[in-house]
Amino acid sequence: MPLSFADRLNNVETSAIRELFKLLGKPGIISFAGGFPDSAMFDVDGIRAAANQALAEEPGGALQYGATEGYNPLREQLAAFMAGKGVPGLAPEGLIVTTGSQQALDLIGKTLISPGDKVIVEAPTFLATIQCFRLYGAQLIGAPVDGEGVQPDALEALIAEHKPKFVYLIPTFGNPTGALLSAERRRRVLEAAVKHQTLIVEDDPYGDLYFGAAPPPSLLALSHQVPGSRELLVHCGSLSKVLSPGLRVGWMIGPAELLAKATMCKQFSDAHTSTFAQATAAQYLKAGRMPATLAHVRQVYAERAQAMGNALRQQLGDAIAFVQPQGGLFVWARLTGAGGKVKDGNELARRAIEKGVAFVPGAPFYCANPDPATLRLSFATADVAKIEEGIGRLAQAV
Repeated sequence: MPLSFADRLNNVETSAIRELFKLLGKPGIISFAGGFPDSAMFDVDGIRAAANQALAEEPGGALQYGATEGYNPLREQLAAFMAGKGVPGLAPEGLIVTTGSQQALDLIGKTLISPGDKVIVEAPTFLATIQCFRLYGAQLIGAPVDGEGVQPDALEALIAEHKPKFVYLIPTFGNPTGALLSAERRRRVLEAAVKHQTLIVEDDPYGDLYFGAAPPPSLLALSHQVPGSRELLVHCGSLSKVLSPGLRVGWMIGPAELLAKATMCKQFSDAHTSTFAQATAAQYLKAGRMPATLAHVRQVYAERAQAMGNALRQQLGDAIAFVQPQGGLFVWARLTGAGGKVKDGNELARRAIEKGVAFVPGAPFYCANPDPATLRLSFATADVAKIEEGIGRLAQAV
Protein backbone atom coordinates (compact mmCIF):
# COMPACT_ATOMS: atom_id res chain seq x y z
CA MET A 1 0.00 0.00 0.00
CA PRO A 2 1.56 3.34 -1.01
CA LEU A 3 2.00 5.90 1.76
CA SER A 4 -0.16 9.00 1.65
CA PHE A 5 1.86 12.00 2.79
CA ALA A 6 0.67 15.32 4.13
CA ASP A 7 -0.29 17.88 1.51
CA ARG A 8 2.14 20.38 3.04
CA LEU A 9 5.05 18.35 1.67
CA ASN A 10 3.97 19.29 -1.84
CA ASN A 11 5.34 22.78 -1.18
CA VAL A 12 8.92 21.75 -0.42
CA GLU A 13 11.73 19.67 -1.85
CA THR A 14 15.05 18.39 -0.58
CA SER A 15 17.82 20.93 -0.13
CA ALA A 16 19.83 21.60 -3.27
CA ILE A 17 22.89 22.02 -1.05
CA ARG A 18 22.39 18.67 0.67
CA GLU A 19 21.95 17.03 -2.70
CA LEU A 20 25.16 18.64 -3.92
CA PHE A 21 27.07 17.07 -1.05
CA LYS A 22 26.40 13.68 -2.62
CA LEU A 23 28.73 14.72 -5.46
CA LEU A 24 31.60 15.62 -3.17
CA GLY A 25 32.99 12.13 -2.65
CA LYS A 26 35.43 12.55 -5.52
CA PRO A 27 38.98 12.23 -4.16
CA GLY A 28 40.89 15.49 -3.93
CA ILE A 29 37.90 17.76 -4.42
CA ILE A 30 38.11 21.24 -2.89
CA SER A 31 34.76 22.32 -1.53
CA PHE A 32 33.52 25.89 -1.16
CA ALA A 33 29.96 24.53 -0.92
CA GLY A 34 29.38 24.12 2.80
CA GLY A 35 27.88 26.75 5.04
CA PHE A 36 29.55 25.55 8.20
CA PRO A 37 32.51 26.74 10.30
CA ASP A 38 35.96 25.16 10.20
CA SER A 39 36.16 22.40 12.83
CA ALA A 40 39.83 23.34 13.34
CA MET A 41 38.56 26.60 14.85
CA PHE A 42 36.64 24.87 17.66
CA ASP A 43 37.99 25.55 21.15
CA VAL A 44 38.07 21.86 22.05
CA ASP A 45 39.99 22.38 25.28
CA GLY A 46 37.58 25.08 26.40
CA ILE A 47 34.50 23.04 25.53
CA ARG A 48 35.96 19.97 27.29
CA ALA A 49 36.66 22.02 30.40
CA ALA A 50 33.14 23.48 30.28
CA ALA A 51 31.58 20.02 29.97
CA ASN A 52 33.65 18.72 32.89
CA GLN A 53 32.69 21.74 34.98
CA ALA A 54 29.01 21.23 34.18
CA LEU A 55 29.21 17.63 35.37
CA ALA A 56 31.16 18.61 38.46
CA GLU A 57 28.91 21.47 39.56
CA GLU A 58 25.43 20.20 38.77
CA PRO A 59 25.41 16.73 37.22
CA GLY A 60 21.70 16.29 37.85
CA GLY A 61 20.83 19.49 36.05
CA ALA A 62 23.12 18.67 33.13
CA LEU A 63 21.90 15.11 32.62
CA GLN A 64 18.22 15.25 33.61
CA TYR A 65 15.16 16.45 31.75
CA GLY A 66 14.87 20.23 31.85
CA ALA A 67 12.50 23.13 31.33
CA THR A 68 11.31 23.61 27.78
CA GLU A 69 12.17 27.32 27.96
CA GLY A 70 15.81 26.42 28.60
CA TYR A 71 18.38 25.71 31.31
CA ASN A 72 18.25 28.79 33.51
CA PRO A 73 22.01 29.25 34.02
CA LEU A 74 22.38 29.34 30.23
CA ARG A 75 19.52 31.81 29.86
CA GLU A 76 21.31 34.04 32.37
CA GLN A 77 24.58 33.78 30.44
CA LEU A 78 22.86 34.47 27.13
CA ALA A 79 21.17 37.54 28.58
CA ALA A 80 24.60 38.78 29.66
CA PHE A 81 26.03 37.88 26.24
CA MET A 82 23.32 39.94 24.55
CA ALA A 83 23.98 42.83 26.95
CA GLY A 84 27.53 42.86 25.62
CA LYS A 85 26.05 43.20 22.14
CA GLY A 86 24.06 46.30 23.00
CA VAL A 87 20.86 44.77 24.42
CA PRO A 88 20.84 45.74 28.11
CA GLY A 89 18.05 44.88 30.49
CA LEU A 90 17.17 41.55 28.89
CA ALA A 91 15.86 39.24 31.59
CA PRO A 92 16.57 35.49 31.31
CA GLU A 93 12.84 34.87 30.92
CA GLY A 94 12.90 37.22 27.93
CA LEU A 95 14.42 34.48 25.78
CA ILE A 96 13.95 30.78 25.18
CA VAL A 97 16.71 28.34 24.26
CA THR A 98 16.24 26.50 20.98
CA THR A 99 17.96 23.56 19.33
CA GLY A 100 20.00 25.80 17.05
CA SER A 101 18.53 28.92 15.49
CA GLN A 102 17.00 26.64 12.85
CA GLN A 103 14.51 25.43 15.44
CA ALA A 104 13.66 29.03 16.24
CA LEU A 105 12.69 29.54 12.60
CA ASP A 106 10.60 26.37 12.69
CA LEU A 107 8.83 27.55 15.83
CA ILE A 108 8.13 30.89 14.17
CA GLY A 109 6.61 29.02 11.25
CA LYS A 110 4.50 26.84 13.53
CA THR A 111 3.20 29.68 15.66
CA LEU A 112 2.68 32.44 13.10
CA ILE A 113 2.09 31.01 9.62
CA SER A 114 -1.29 29.79 8.42
CA PRO A 115 -1.63 28.43 4.87
CA GLY A 116 -1.73 31.32 2.41
CA ASP A 117 -0.15 33.88 4.75
CA LYS A 118 2.29 36.22 3.05
CA VAL A 119 5.85 36.44 4.35
CA ILE A 120 8.52 38.75 2.96
CA VAL A 121 12.08 37.45 2.78
CA GLU A 122 15.21 38.79 1.16
CA ALA A 123 15.87 37.74 -2.41
CA PRO A 124 18.09 35.79 -2.04
CA THR A 125 17.88 34.39 1.50
CA PHE A 126 18.77 31.36 3.63
CA LEU A 127 17.57 28.28 1.77
CA ALA A 128 16.35 26.45 4.87
CA THR A 129 14.13 29.42 5.72
CA ILE A 130 12.43 29.19 2.34
CA GLN A 131 11.82 25.48 2.86
CA CYS A 132 10.66 25.88 6.45
CA PHE A 133 8.16 28.67 5.84
CA ARG A 134 6.80 26.99 2.72
CA LEU A 135 6.24 23.82 4.73
CA TYR A 136 3.70 25.76 6.80
CA GLY A 137 2.00 27.13 3.71
CA ALA A 138 3.49 30.61 3.46
CA GLN A 139 3.33 32.59 0.25
CA LEU A 140 6.85 33.99 0.07
CA ILE A 141 7.60 37.38 -1.45
CA GLY A 142 11.18 38.36 -2.26
CA ALA A 143 12.48 41.81 -1.33
CA PRO A 144 15.37 43.01 -3.53
CA VAL A 145 18.84 43.32 -2.04
CA ASP A 146 22.10 44.87 -3.17
CA GLY A 147 25.64 44.80 -1.82
CA GLU A 148 24.41 46.57 1.32
CA GLY A 149 21.51 44.25 2.06
CA VAL A 150 17.79 44.75 1.71
CA GLN A 151 16.66 47.94 -0.03
CA PRO A 152 14.42 49.85 2.45
CA ASP A 153 12.28 51.67 -0.11
CA ALA A 154 11.47 48.48 -1.96
CA LEU A 155 10.86 46.62 1.30
CA GLU A 156 8.43 49.23 2.59
CA ALA A 157 6.56 49.25 -0.72
CA LEU A 158 6.16 45.46 -0.49
CA ILE A 159 4.98 45.71 3.12
CA ALA A 160 2.40 48.32 2.14
CA GLU A 161 1.20 46.25 -0.82
CA HIS A 162 1.10 42.77 0.71
CA LYS A 163 0.59 43.40 4.45
CA PRO A 164 2.67 40.33 5.34
CA LYS A 165 2.40 38.27 8.51
CA PHE A 166 6.04 39.15 9.10
CA VAL A 167 9.31 40.06 7.40
CA TYR A 168 12.38 37.81 7.73
CA LEU A 169 15.84 39.42 7.44
CA ILE A 170 19.49 38.52 8.03
CA PRO A 171 20.92 42.03 8.34
CA THR A 172 24.49 41.11 9.29
CA PHE A 173 26.68 39.08 6.89
CA GLY A 174 23.67 37.10 5.72
CA ASN A 175 23.52 33.70 4.09
CA PRO A 176 24.03 33.62 1.14
CA THR A 177 24.95 37.21 0.28
CA GLY A 178 27.27 38.11 3.15
CA ALA A 179 25.82 41.64 2.89
CA LEU A 180 25.95 44.09 5.78
CA LEU A 181 22.95 46.35 6.31
CA SER A 182 24.00 49.88 7.25
CA ALA A 183 22.85 51.60 10.45
CA GLU A 184 20.73 54.00 8.39
CA ARG A 185 18.98 51.15 6.59
CA ARG A 186 18.41 49.36 9.87
CA ARG A 187 16.66 52.41 11.30
CA ARG A 188 14.52 52.67 8.19
CA VAL A 189 13.51 49.01 8.51
CA LEU A 190 12.47 49.61 12.12
CA GLU A 191 10.57 52.77 11.16
CA ALA A 192 8.72 50.86 8.43
CA ALA A 193 7.84 48.14 10.94
CA VAL A 194 6.30 50.71 13.29
CA LYS A 195 4.54 52.63 10.51
CA HIS A 196 2.90 49.49 9.11
CA GLN A 197 2.74 47.54 12.41
CA THR A 198 4.61 44.64 10.84
CA LEU A 199 6.59 42.03 12.76
CA ILE A 200 10.29 41.75 11.83
CA VAL A 201 12.22 38.52 12.39
CA GLU A 202 15.95 39.21 12.68
CA ASP A 203 18.17 36.16 12.20
CA ASP A 204 21.69 36.84 13.51
CA PRO A 205 23.95 33.78 13.45
CA TYR A 206 26.91 35.57 11.83
CA GLY A 207 26.99 38.96 13.56
CA ASP A 208 30.05 38.16 15.68
CA LEU A 209 32.12 37.06 12.68
CA TYR A 210 33.27 40.49 11.54
CA PHE A 211 36.58 41.47 9.98
CA GLY A 212 38.01 44.77 11.17
CA ALA A 213 35.43 47.24 12.48
CA ALA A 214 32.39 45.86 14.27
CA PRO A 215 29.10 45.97 12.33
CA PRO A 216 26.24 48.28 13.28
CA PRO A 217 24.19 47.11 16.27
CA SER A 218 21.48 44.54 15.61
CA LEU A 219 17.93 45.64 14.93
CA LEU A 220 17.16 44.55 18.49
CA ALA A 221 19.96 46.72 19.89
CA LEU A 222 18.85 49.69 17.78
CA SER A 223 15.19 49.35 18.66
CA HIS A 224 15.44 51.83 21.56
CA GLN A 225 16.07 54.54 18.96
CA VAL A 226 12.75 53.84 17.22
CA PRO A 227 9.86 53.97 19.71
CA GLY A 228 7.45 51.09 19.37
CA SER A 229 9.80 48.86 17.37
CA ARG A 230 10.95 46.56 20.20
CA GLU A 231 7.48 45.03 20.46
CA LEU A 232 7.61 44.23 16.73
CA LEU A 233 10.93 42.35 16.78
CA VAL A 234 11.87 38.70 17.05
CA HIS A 235 15.61 38.08 17.34
CA CYS A 236 17.19 34.67 16.69
CA GLY A 237 20.75 33.93 17.81
CA SER A 238 23.06 30.94 17.71
CA LEU A 239 26.36 29.61 19.05
CA SER A 240 26.74 27.30 16.04
CA LYS A 241 28.96 29.52 13.92
CA VAL A 242 31.05 30.92 16.78
CA LEU A 243 31.44 28.00 19.21
CA SER A 244 30.19 24.67 17.84
CA PRO A 245 27.26 23.61 15.67
CA GLY A 246 27.35 20.21 17.37
CA LEU A 247 26.08 21.72 20.61
CA ARG A 248 22.90 22.83 18.77
CA VAL A 249 22.36 25.84 21.02
CA GLY A 250 20.36 28.80 19.78
CA TRP A 251 17.90 31.23 21.29
CA MET A 252 14.91 33.37 20.46
CA ILE A 253 13.99 36.77 21.90
CA GLY A 254 10.56 38.17 21.23
CA PRO A 255 7.20 39.28 22.62
CA ALA A 256 6.17 37.26 25.69
CA GLU A 257 3.03 35.98 23.97
CA LEU A 258 5.05 34.59 21.07
CA LEU A 259 7.62 32.98 23.37
CA ALA A 260 4.80 31.27 25.27
CA LYS A 261 3.30 29.82 22.09
CA ALA A 262 6.74 28.81 20.81
CA THR A 263 7.49 27.06 24.12
CA MET A 264 4.24 25.12 23.84
CA CYS A 265 5.12 23.98 20.32
CA LYS A 266 8.67 23.09 21.35
CA GLN A 267 7.21 20.80 24.02
CA PHE A 268 5.64 18.79 21.22
CA SER A 269 8.84 18.47 19.17
CA ASP A 270 11.79 17.87 21.49
CA ALA A 271 10.61 18.65 25.06
CA HIS A 272 13.77 20.73 25.51
CA THR A 273 17.18 21.35 23.98
CA SER A 274 19.83 18.97 25.33
CA THR A 275 20.43 19.97 28.95
CA PHE A 276 24.01 18.69 28.76
CA ALA A 277 24.71 20.89 25.75
CA GLN A 278 23.06 23.84 27.48
CA ALA A 279 25.02 23.33 30.69
CA THR A 280 28.25 23.05 28.70
CA ALA A 281 27.50 26.25 26.80
CA ALA A 282 26.62 28.03 30.06
CA GLN A 283 29.92 27.04 31.64
CA TYR A 284 31.83 28.08 28.52
CA LEU A 285 30.27 31.55 28.51
CA LYS A 286 30.74 31.85 32.28
CA ALA A 287 34.47 31.02 31.93
CA GLY A 288 34.97 34.07 29.70
CA ARG A 289 36.68 32.25 26.84
CA MET A 290 34.42 33.54 24.09
CA PRO A 291 36.24 36.86 23.38
CA ALA A 292 39.55 35.10 22.68
CA THR A 293 37.83 32.45 20.59
CA LEU A 294 36.07 35.09 18.51
CA ALA A 295 39.27 37.09 18.02
CA HIS A 296 41.04 34.01 16.64
CA VAL A 297 38.15 32.99 14.40
CA ARG A 298 37.79 36.51 12.99
CA GLN A 299 41.48 36.70 12.12
CA VAL A 300 41.51 33.34 10.32
CA TYR A 301 38.30 33.95 8.39
CA ALA A 302 39.38 37.47 7.45
CA GLU A 303 42.58 36.10 5.90
CA ARG A 304 40.65 33.46 3.99
CA ALA A 305 38.01 35.91 2.78
CA GLN A 306 40.72 38.23 1.49
CA ALA A 307 42.54 35.35 -0.19
CA MET A 308 39.36 34.26 -1.96
CA GLY A 309 38.57 37.79 -3.11
CA ASN A 310 42.10 38.29 -4.42
CA ALA A 311 42.08 34.95 -6.22
CA LEU A 312 38.69 35.60 -7.83
CA ARG A 313 39.85 38.98 -9.12
CA GLN A 314 43.13 37.60 -10.40
CA GLN A 315 41.87 34.33 -11.86
CA LEU A 316 38.41 35.25 -13.20
CA GLY A 317 38.73 38.97 -13.78
CA ASP A 318 35.67 40.60 -15.28
CA ALA A 319 33.94 37.23 -15.74
CA ILE A 320 32.71 37.53 -12.16
CA ALA A 321 31.38 40.36 -9.98
CA PHE A 322 31.13 40.38 -6.19
CA VAL A 323 31.36 42.57 -3.09
CA GLN A 324 34.29 41.77 -0.81
CA PRO A 325 32.73 40.45 2.42
CA GLN A 326 33.30 42.32 5.68
CA GLY A 327 32.39 39.30 7.79
CA GLY A 328 30.55 36.01 7.84
CA LEU A 329 31.40 32.89 5.85
CA PHE A 330 30.47 33.64 2.24
CA VAL A 331 31.29 35.36 -1.01
CA TRP A 332 28.17 35.97 -3.11
CA ALA A 333 29.05 36.42 -6.76
CA ARG A 334 27.47 36.89 -10.16
CA LEU A 335 28.80 35.55 -13.44
CA THR A 336 28.89 38.30 -16.05
CA GLY A 337 29.53 36.18 -19.15
CA ALA A 338 32.29 38.63 -20.18
CA GLY A 339 34.49 37.36 -22.95
CA GLY A 340 32.08 34.58 -23.78
CA LYS A 341 32.64 32.85 -20.43
CA VAL A 342 30.00 30.79 -18.63
CA LYS A 343 27.21 32.89 -17.12
CA ASP A 344 24.95 30.18 -15.69
CA GLY A 345 25.70 29.06 -12.14
CA ASN A 346 24.30 25.55 -12.57
CA GLU A 347 26.36 24.97 -15.70
CA LEU A 348 29.49 26.23 -13.99
CA ALA A 349 28.81 24.00 -10.98
CA ARG A 350 28.78 20.93 -13.23
CA ARG A 351 31.98 21.98 -14.96
CA ALA A 352 33.64 22.86 -11.66
CA ILE A 353 32.99 19.41 -10.17
CA GLU A 354 34.82 17.93 -13.15
CA LYS A 355 37.77 20.20 -12.35
CA GLY A 356 37.74 19.16 -8.70
CA VAL A 357 36.10 22.14 -7.02
CA ALA A 358 32.57 22.65 -5.67
CA PHE A 359 30.34 25.60 -4.83
CA VAL A 360 26.60 26.21 -4.55
CA PRO A 361 24.69 27.75 -7.48
CA GLY A 362 22.67 30.77 -6.36
CA ALA A 363 19.26 30.01 -7.85
CA PRO A 364 17.92 27.88 -4.93
CA PHE A 365 18.34 30.83 -2.55
CA TYR A 366 15.52 32.75 -4.25
CA CYS A 367 11.89 32.21 -3.28
CA ALA A 368 10.89 33.29 -6.82
CA ASN A 369 12.46 34.62 -10.01
CA PRO A 370 15.95 33.24 -9.37
CA ASP A 371 19.03 34.81 -10.89
CA PRO A 372 20.75 31.88 -12.64
CA ALA A 373 24.05 33.77 -12.90
CA THR A 374 24.62 33.81 -9.14
CA LEU A 375 26.68 31.53 -6.92
CA ARG A 376 27.78 31.20 -3.29
CA LEU A 377 31.32 30.35 -2.25
CA SER A 378 32.32 29.66 1.35
CA PHE A 379 35.86 30.47 2.41
CA ALA A 380 35.49 29.11 5.95
CA THR A 381 36.76 25.55 5.73
CA ALA A 382 39.71 25.82 3.30
CA ASP A 383 43.07 27.34 4.16
CA VAL A 384 44.64 30.03 1.99
CA ALA A 385 46.60 27.55 -0.16
CA LYS A 386 43.47 25.46 -0.83
CA ILE A 387 41.47 28.58 -1.62
CA GLU A 388 44.01 29.73 -4.19
CA GLU A 389 44.19 26.26 -5.72
CA GLY A 390 40.42 25.89 -5.75
CA ILE A 391 39.80 29.25 -7.43
CA GLY A 392 42.44 28.31 -9.98
CA ARG A 393 40.44 25.18 -10.77
CA LEU A 394 37.25 27.25 -10.93
CA ALA A 395 38.89 29.56 -13.46
CA GLN A 396 39.57 26.57 -15.68
CA ALA A 397 35.85 25.73 -15.63
CA VAL A 398 34.53 29.19 -16.47
